[in-house]
Amino acid sequence: MRKITALTGGWRFGRRRDAVSESVALPHTWNAADGQDGGNDYYRGTCWYARELRSEETAGERLFLEVNGAAMTAEVYLNGKKLTRHEGGYSCFRVELTDGLEEKNLLEISVSNEDNTKVYPQKADFTFYGGLYRNVNLIAVPAEHFELLRDGTPGIKVTPSVDLRSRTARVTVETWHNGASVDITVNGETKTVERTAEFVIENVRLWDGVDDPFLYTATAKLPSGDEVSTRFGCRVFTCDPEEGFFLNGRSYPLRGVSRHQDLKGKGNALSFEDHAADMDIIRELGANTLRLAHYQHAQEFYDLCDENGIVVWAEIPYITMHMHGGRENTLSQMRELITQCYNHPCIAVWGLSNEITAASPVNEELLENHRALNELCHRMDPTRLTTMADVFMLEIESPILEIPDVNSYNLYFGWYLGELEQTDEFFDEYHARYPERVIGFSEYGADANPAFHSSRPEKGDYTEEYQALYHEHMLRMIEARPYLWATHVWNLFDFAADGRDEGGKHGENQKGLVTFDRQLRKDAFYLYKAAWNRQEPFVHLCGKRYVNRCEEETEIKVYSNLPEVSLYVDGTKIGTQSGRTVFRFRIPLPGEHLIRAEAEGVSDTMCIRRVSEPDESYIFNKAAASVTNWFDADEIDPSCFSIQDTLGEIRSHPQAGAIVDAMMARGASERGDVADAVKDNPALQRMMGRMTMLSLLKQGGADEERIKQLNRILQGIKK
Repeated sequence: MRKITALTGGWRFGRRRDAVSESVALPHTWNAADGQDGGNDYYRGTCWYARELRSEETAGERLFLEVNGAAMTAEVYLNGKKLTRHEGGYSCFRVELTDGLEEKNLLEISVSNEDNTKVYPQKADFTFYGGLYRNVNLIAVPAEHFELLRDGTPGIKVTPSVDLRSRTARVTVETWHNGASVDITVNGETKTVERTAEFVIENVRLWDGVDDPFLYTATAKLPSGDEVSTRFGCRVFTCDPEEGFFLNGRSYPLRGVSRHQDLKGKGNALSFEDHAADMDIIRELGANTLRLAHYQHAQEFYDLCDENGIVVWAEIPYITMHMHGGRENTLSQMRELITQCYNHPCIAVWGLSNEITAASPVNEELLENHRALNELCHRMDPTRLTTMADVFMLEIESPILEIPDVNSYNLYFGWYLGELEQTDEFFDEYHARYPERVIGFSEYGADANPAFHSSRPEKGDYTEEYQALYHEHMLRMIEARPYLWATHVWNLFDFAADGRDEGGKHGENQKGLVTFDRQLRKDAFYLYKAAWNRQEPFVHLCGKRYVNRCEEETEIKVYSNLPEVSLYVDGTKIGTQSGRTVFRFRIPLPGEHLIRAEAEGVSDTMCIRRVSEPDESYIFNKAAASVTNWFDADEIDPSCFSIQDTLGEIRSHPQAGAIVDAMMARGASERGDVADAVKDNPALQRMMGRMTMLSLLKQGGADEERIKQLNRILQGIKK
């Protein structure tokens, strides 16, 4: 019989092997605090975990250690002898302990998240937590047992093939073990075979997404008593370049979010309860798909996706920067991802890489690495498609786009660069030029700190209101383009990026629809809930945290999944609107008021008040705000250039272009490799050319005097 013992307690921890004095429990990360506080100075190095193994824990014919997550590189020692090394921080690995056991046994694991040149990830916009941040187990099995070592295999692999017309599934079950025969059971039928058995399920109940995520179980048992089992689902995934994603033969647009696996105050050392709480929020939102970025997630979370019918994009951390010595690591991490996650019916696509051309040229080495990954995926799993998340400045003519089965773009028009409408233009151009290709929208978002507010929100102000407007535009854009096979908001939750210091917070990417601690849902969360969640009637008043307003008349915005919404001010009904998702009312604002929105028996309330001056606590970039006020009030001679003109228009004039280029060169000298990436990228240059100088200067953090000075110079140059 198989016995699994969780090694949760009894661990000692330290930065040196001879100084493991701190008592810790698993899961554990040493970057829970310093990886989230900004400064880009969190500890990246080697730490040690040590634990004595008790005699009752080591009983059994063969004993294996299972490590479900050790970031990023780990070495295992038993009684001073090194047993194995594993490179990759997000997958399971195992090592046999049997032959090294003594009367007393000391288990030591060194873990490193330090910089290196071959283990991904090394450059990305998130914290690379170090530690034994998932469960560590002892697995005792008989001498005759299922395979445990090869790429962290579960020892059993299930491949269902579904005929939708006859409602029949042909299920192939493969096993790996060191015995002569095995009993395999599926749907109440048992077959005794050497390795592989095939079953036919008539009138099959499909795994049908969020509507009916039905799961079957396959069990394999050896004569020794060792037994493994796995759940599986019978379903058919297909993609069409005109009509998008199909599930079981019906159109099933994938609309959802991305998720990082960390939490405020805990880092990536999550409990099952943490994973389950995240899934509850996903179901509340009404999403039917998740991009699990940018690495292999915990098996418990894939299980939750199976159970809840969430279609998943699973990927490896081949991200941002191609490393000359990292090819084998991309292949080994992909082998482990597919081996360990193959049986999960929720997974629809394997992701080859994310924004890999952001800091790397598209050369033959990069292309060959992707071809090798693509071939590996199809060889190991011919039932699923491959995909990539392409950085927004990647040319649509690039040969790398021809490698995966389907593609998806990360676009941030309206936040980092350009205007919101350029997203629409991008997809329209791509679809027109490559109508035979399947394309999706893998990342889009805008940072928002719920402390910041404005009645005139604009790009870069970090207000909750701008984030909401941004997503309103993107939701309309997506709904008008059914050919997008999948769309994923970046991100469901704010997450740690210790190198960031912006928007009033240190060490956080604030593009989440929900705050890092999961305690606050931003207004944009309710926009998507209104569009996607049809099971839970609700109304949501936007701007609850925007209490102090200085305008005479203000907009009250409501998100709801109901067709008609009424608004009450101080108990008096002021109007009813019919529509979908977004409802807008305007009301006069003398004094303080209680606002209530109501629809079909559900309601929401908030208080707002009129103040004489803008509330300074609501403004993140006060210098930018003053520039806006000055610029709006100033008179501009339209016959001359100004910062109101686009960069492209200004550069078309020799004198004006030379002035702007000189100014931008001075700014670039302060930005290092970021500026080089912009300078050397023609697509990015074209995008910038469509932006106004004012927008570029404000996003670049230019102060008021610098902006005024440039405008004065440009106003002296006739067009």
